[in-house]
Amino acid sequence: MPVFEYAPAPESRAVVDIAPSYGLFIDGEFGEAVDGKVFKTLSPSSEEVLSEVAQASAEDVDRAVKAARKAFTTWSALPGSERAKYLFRIARIIQERSRELAVLESLDNGKPIRESRDSDLPLVAAHFFYYAGWADKLAYAGYGPDPRPLGVAGQIIPWNFPLLMLAWKIAPALATGNTVVLKPAETTPLSALFFADICRQAGLPKGVVNIITGDGSTGAELVAHPGIDKVAFTGSTEVGKAIARTVAGTKKKVTLELGGKAANIVFDDAPIDQAVEGIIGGIFFNQGHVCCAGSRLLVQESVQDELLDALKRRMGTLRVGDPLDKNTDIGAINSAEQLARIRALADAGEAEGAERWAPQCELPSSGYWFAPTLFTGVTQAHRIAREEIFGPVLSVLTFRTPEEAVAKANNTPYGLSAGIWTEKGSRILWMANKLRAGVVWSNTFNKFDPASPFGGYKESGYGREGGRHGLEAYLDV
Repeated sequence: MPVFEYAPAPESRAVVDIAPSYGLFIDGEFGEAVDGKVFKTLSPSSEEVLSEVAQASAEDVDRAVKAARKAFTTWSALPGSERAKYLFRIARIIQERSRELAVLESLDNGKPIRESRDSDLPLVAAHFFYYAGWADKLAYAGYGPDPRPLGVAGQIIPWNFPLLMLAWKIAPALATGNTVVLKPAETTPLSALFFADICRQAGLPKGVVNIITGDGSTGAELVAHPGIDKVAFTGSTEVGKAIARTVAGTKKKVTLELGGKAANIVFDDAPIDQAVEGIIGGIFFNQGHVCCAGSRLLVQESVQDELLDALKRRMGTLRVGDPLDKNTDIGAINSAEQLARIRALADAGEAEGAERWAPQCELPSSGYWFAPTLFTGVTQAHRIAREEIFGPVLSVLTFRTPEEAVAKANNTPYGLSAGIWTEKGSRILWMANKLRAGVVWSNTFNKFDPASPFGGYKESGYGREGGRHGLEAYLDV
């Protein structure tokens, strides 16, 4: 194959203006935390400080919940067609500011600009457009002739898809007449704060959306607050279990979208080149910071060598580096803490006897980086086959029969997603019926649509986000 040299193609940082400090967005206004505490948010690709952000205390959480409760009375009384106008307006502003928001997301999160520009931002706008369409049709959603909103939704989102996870939660909440207090992840607060400005730009009534920033203690205060009617959380299984314990015995409605250890299953009749692209996208998209990442590759023994040869060739073409370079395939790991976890689990894979391979790859000298890596000789007993790594690390296992593939795929405490690669439609349907996963892709991976529900089983959580099903979590049904 010819080798092409790529000239740098950086996206300009000048399109986004990051203020030196940000306060909390409560009742339509930005303001400092009551106790004045702040924390810094870093760019993971360079470790530079991007801004200082307010650390919300219990008193700040209380102020935000009270503002949302006050706004709920008038917001929930609006006709659905009126609420839809605000959602449509927000969606259009997101589209107009998409370049600015994509650069911001890549700076604060570390993901390649191609992904934030071409995947994240179009999906963010699409979710607001989609749920704007539902706002005046709730009586036809299958939840009764007059479904009512729950009240105030406390929403906590992760750092891997900051703006997209915000859209997944805020759009259905507003469409159904609820008000929101949202806490973004501590390492990626900026896009949520920019969204607060979009709410003001759209003329959204004060208090309908409130953004409070902080660490895990802020999230715990929000979950425990007695004024919250609904808790929506996306993040680790460990924190999800803590949330479930906190709300147990209360009347709060809860949805949890947690970890995953998805199997990407390749049969001997699969189109190899197409499957390789699906495997690459399944595990190396967003540096593997994806809850539904195809982190376990189950390949039929008879095509293992052919598939691995093609996969290694393709991995050798991946470009790791500056997230703002349009040529970059794999950006920076989100934080030093996450990088340490990835390294520890990868080292455990080697120590337990799996064979580690990574392409020749020069990593930048500053920032948090990890080369795309695969392990062969992996057994189901290995930690890298059982634990969620949440990084660009692929574990390869083999199988001989469809029954063995199902058994190995389901041998996990998680149940969020799976992929099937085969030319036989009957096999796809048989496998999909046997796999204990909330989302099953056939001959593709990591494809999302706002009209399609998403969620898992077992330790991957419960409840669904997206589609008509995503309305139920915000309705009193």
